[in-house]
Amino acid sequence: MNEKDLRTIIEQVLSEMNGGAAADTTAAVCSKVAGQASNVEDGCIPDITEVDIRTQYLVENPEHGEEYAELKYNAPCRLGIGKAGARYKTLPQLEFRAAHSAAQDAVFNDVDEEFVKSQGLFIVQTQCDCKDTYLTRPDLGRKLSPEGVATIKEKCKKNPTVQIYVADGLSSASVAANIPDLLPAILQGLQNYKIDVGTPFFVKYGRVGVMDEISELTGAEVTCTLIGERPGLITAESMSAYIAYKATVGMPEARRTVVSNIHKAGTIPAEAGAHIADIIKIMLEKKASGTDLKL
Repeated sequence: MNEKDLRTIIEQVLSEMNGGAAADTTAAVCSKVAGQASNVEDGCIPDITEVDIRTQYLVENPEHGEEYAELKYNAPCRLGIGKAGARYKTLPQLEFRAAHSAAQDAVFNDVDEEFVKSQGLFIVQTQCDCKDTYLTRPDLGRKLSPEGVATIKEKCKKNPTVQIYVADGLSSASVAANIPDLLPAILQGLQNYKIDVGTPFFVKYGRVGVMDEISELTGAEVTCTLIGERPGLITAESMSAYIAYKATVGMPEARRTVVSNIHKAGTIPAEAGAHIADIIKIMLEKKASGTDLKL
């Protein structure tokens, strides 16, 4: 539809609504439409997911706006986004929907196996046969499949000081976003401390609790899992490290030490890797983890 056709339709509608007295209104509306039509799109739509919501302040005519915006920058919260009547403005609403879509994708998509192999990791699977089973049967995500047990026994170094592995958890996006920097940083830190490390690998459909069985299978003193966390509406790429000293099946959760919020807008992967290596060193020295470990 060109500008002429659009003008004709507007004139017809306004004429029907207001009789013959709509000439001035018609002219004004058509003039506005013509102005908008001159701004032809170049085919590129801004990526709203690239907006840093810490810097986004959309309240019109605010009181103490600069002070509020400064406070808002300290945390990525959806505050100060303005409103249109009783509703959100269009841009924050679209950003919210985009974040929700990213969170769903992170949960329901599998980690690319080619990516896993490119990181030098072999793959084992829990007793979950698919993503639906993983989401509805958390207990099966804490147990390795018979094939997974056999593969670990065959390929992993026996009785290492530290055993590290990666699991998809509830965010496939976090694995791709963080592991290329996080895993090498941990390995380098442990190497600098001259701490023996086992054979890293990847667990598909893994829950945190599967680390207990892996600890018993490998005979490691310290076991560390790097796992994707449940995505929120701020980021879908958050990863955590759960670390335990001599983990055993059925042990209380209080025996795990956790480093969370590992992502580009939180604790960046390289920095988190160095911190995790330090924690593991202290854990080995004090022979404790979780609430028993005083950091």
